[in-house]
Amino acid sequence: MDPVPASWRFDAIGTTWEIVTERPLPAAVREEVTARIEAFDRAWSRFRPDSDVSALARTGGSIPAPEDAAPMLDALAAVSDATDGAVNPLVGASLDALGYDARYSFHDAGPVAAPVDWRERLDWHSGRLALAEPAALDVGALGKGRLVDLVLGLLSLTESADITVDAGGDLAVRGRPQRIGLEHPFDPRRAIGVWELVDAALCASAINRRAWPSATGTTLHHVLDARTGQPVRTIAATWAVAPDAMTADAVATALFFDGGPRLAHEWGVEWVRMTTDGRVEWSPGCRADLFVRPGSGARTAPGARANSLER
Repeated sequence: MDPVPASWRFDAIGTTWEIVTERPLPAAVREEVTARIEAFDRAWSRFRPDSDVSALARTGGSIPAPEDAAPMLDALAAVSDATDGAVNPLVGASLDALGYDARYSFHDAGPVAAPVDWRERLDWHSGRLALAEPAALDVGALGKGRLVDLVLGLLSLTESADITVDAGGDLAVRGRPQRIGLEHPFDPRRAIGVWELVDAALCASAINRRAWPSATGTTLHHVLDARTGQPVRTIAATWAVAPDAMTADAVATALFFDGGPRLAHEWGVEWVRMTTDGRVEWSPGCRADLFVRPGSGARTAPGARANSLER
């Protein structure tokens, strides 16, 4: 009989985590995981006043670059290029303006576009993280995926068997295959498919998460087009599978925009996305088991296929 896996659930960085291992994690390992998450949050969270990015938002200037600065901001630059600027690491003020701020006020003050010249304002090279003037840096496009990778890497030093690290739906698995349901963005009781993961990561994003009403009665959410400061309205949810969670998270964000499928192809990432009118699109060779009707397979993006959900 297989041993019953041990599950450790806790809240951190605004979401619920679950770490599943073959045996309960020793207290010392849990302390290391907690400390690693805390260090990342203290560096990158725009929701806490004592973080590095909050200090830069208040005063600008330069600080020693956190160890994750280069991999995350290099990847964000690539996603920004692929999406023609729709993804922008200085989108924090745009999120604040719509109410997704440090106080979670959800007070809609109207859209604010992110600065298009962000590369001239932000520098992360030569061991420094610098802003030419105060600005709200936000790495939410891939930051949670990066942290999942860091936690998995830490656990892999002591746990040689099966490991699952799940941070609110962004997850990575090592060891035996795991079947993951793809939650329907309009009905959490349903799934649009199942994806089997083997030593891989799956990250998802959806407009029904972190949503709130605007002053005019429309629904706002946290997935913005940085060029306009407005929430995206065409794509409802995305899923991406890659060898590491940061890459999967970055592509899941990019897939809300036209350049996402091309970037996924260049990076070798499989993906699925659902439009707000109910169509499901997926990448060539995608191994997800999707619950869709047989159809024409119309091409809606370079290398993508689309069908309607089964009813």
